[in-house]
Amino acid sequence: MSPRSCLRSLRLLVFAVFSAAASNWLYLAKLSSVGSISEEETCEKLKGLIQRQVQMCKRNLEVMDSVRRGAQLAIEECQYQFRNRRWNCSTLDSLPVFGKVVTQGPLPSREQRSVLFLRPGQEGPGAPRRWTLGLGNEAEVPLSKLAESLAHQGRGPREERSPGTGRTRGCLKAQRNGRTREAAFVYAISSAGVAFAVTRACSSGELEKCGCDRTVHGVSPQGFQWSGCSDNIAYGVAFSQSFVDVRERSKGASSSRALMNLHNNEAGRKAILTHMRVECKCHGVSGSCEVKTCWRAVPPFRQVGHALKEKFDGATEVEPRRVGSSRALVPRNAQFKPHTDEDLVYLEPSPDFCEQDMRSGVLGTRGRTCNKTSKAIDGCELLCCGRGFHTAQVELAERCSCKFHWCCFVKCRQCQRLVELHTCR
Repeated sequence: MSPRSCLRSLRLLVFAVFSAAASNWLYLAKLSSVGSISEEETCEKLKGLIQRQVQMCKRNLEVMDSVRRGAQLAIEECQYQFRNRRWNCSTLDSLPVFGKVVTQGPLPSREQRSVLFLRPGQEGPGAPRRWTLGLGNEAEVPLSKLAESLAHQGRGPREERSPGTGRTRGCLKAQRNGRTREAAFVYAISSAGVAFAVTRACSSGELEKCGCDRTVHGVSPQGFQWSGCSDNIAYGVAFSQSFVDVRERSKGASSSRALMNLHNNEAGRKAILTHMRVECKCHGVSGSCEVKTCWRAVPPFRQVGHALKEKFDGATEVEPRRVGSSRALVPRNAQFKPHTDEDLVYLEPSPDFCEQDMRSGVLGTRGRTCNKTSKAIDGCELLCCGRGFHTAQVELAERCSCKFHWCCFVKCRQCQRLVELHTCR
């Protein structure tokens, strides 16, 4: 491979490292709920934010606690929906939060690519010549550290033999992670979590920049009076688009992964919009409904999670194609009908998630609890990938013989019972 090709591959790897931050803002969920993001200096210290998100944080300090709650909601809902699957949405206490399963995002903008440069690093007496890489105003990265980081992430360096020479050539090659339907779900539920939490904060009066949706007023075609505090979903969706999509919406970011992320982010927000509901209250003598006032409300987030889980199960595998003057994602199989704005899309099939592979961020299913009698994915046969399972007798403590005492408390006994616990080999 020529030096020019090697440098091009190196650039792609560097872009992948910097773009992996696209979903790293979810690390906000790991912050203590006791503290509050109330000072601009705090924004600089938050892990996982790219520079544009830091700037948004400084301009919208009062909203950042809602963003954190949205990240927590997203992770909790993901873990609930996938609790019985081989990939169960496990998180880490480091970046990226979901490991490498959903990382490695789009390439930087054209402006960022134009300022990529290599230059000699500092040299000491007798020290070998070192090179550093710089990206605009970003910190310079020694190439040795870059290679070490990429090797740790399972993307290099990869040695190849030059034909006929026996020599190795150390050009780095990238693996394409984060292009699966699991990544699609994480992006969708995350963008929905931010939109949901910010909308609720508006309606509860926590934010000065927004309040109830005053565009919903008057008398409806059904004859009831619009009143009360309708949830301002328009503000929540707009903030989610500005904060969550900021990496992918960088000028020139038209890679297939960027298109995939943007589509799934929007699908997550659509899941809230399509399930908005009308809540009403009756007014009248003795509970009669002579006058009924109603308002629009966001659905419970569990309902949003169920809807996106159904979209996950029916997600469409796509590929990028040139459509007119722009690139678009189309179904890889021409026999499938085109996906809608509410569907999830992915670029590559998922691994089976059976065996631990830390290079790609797969934790495996060894030690996972399974259901011996189930034939579904939570059953021991499927969840354990045919490896078999261990059975153990464990003593379970639970409350029993509960009685209500006047007034007013419930008193229970502590009972012990033996249960069989099955875990994957």
